[in-house]
Amino acid sequence: MGIKKIVDKVKEELNVLKGDEPKDKIYQNEQHYPDLGSARTAFEESKKKLFNVNLWSKLEGINSTFELHDDQGRKTTAEVPEVGYYVKVTLPGAEVENWVQVSDIKQTENMAEFTVHPSHKPNSTTDEKKVTQHFFTSEATSTFRVALQGTLLIGSEIGKNEYINNQGEESGDRSMLNTLIAEGGWAGFQGLQWDKLTGYLVNQAEAKAE
Repeated sequence: MGIKKIVDKVKEELNVLKGDEPKDKIYQNEQHYPDLGSARTAFEESKKKLFNVNLWSKLEGINSTFELHDDQGRKTTAEVPEVGYYVKVTLPGAEVENWVQVSDIKQTENMAEFTVHPSHKPNSTTDEKKVTQHFFTSEATSTFRVALQGTLLIGSEIGKNEYINNQGEESGDRSMLNTLIAEGGWAGFQGLQWDKLTGYLVNQAEAKAE
């Protein structure tokens, strides 16, 4: 790598740390099936896994905790989220709550997905709604998707506009904490988490039994 590229890379990372630049990332896992029938059956099972967010917490090994809440902020056992529902995400070894809200759900014959974005904590006061309770800003989105292409089943997590939430009133009193999480704990854990989840979505791994 030339000197100019190294300097540009350093500048990019500094801008990311300051919350001035985002990072976009895609994580995927695939699974081939022997015929169309078995692939279709697997896809239908994958859709159930995709939408049953509460089961994501039960994946083997080190894993985040995912709790689905309805649009009033009440914890729910619903097996399919709705637009406006919230998900509380707690990273392993951390007590800090991170909240996202479901902003879009799509289903076609061969694809199912839903998108979330960082949000305030449900049932917040007017002032509290100004604070995004997440280490990324509310501009960031994560799309969780399963898609069937012939006999190939694909599970994806697509992260876009991942600006660190460390500037202005949106970060509240979490500016330094959000930077440490985004560039520290989450930066090292993100790949493991989404590789594990997308593998689970295409039936490479199972959740622990109740």
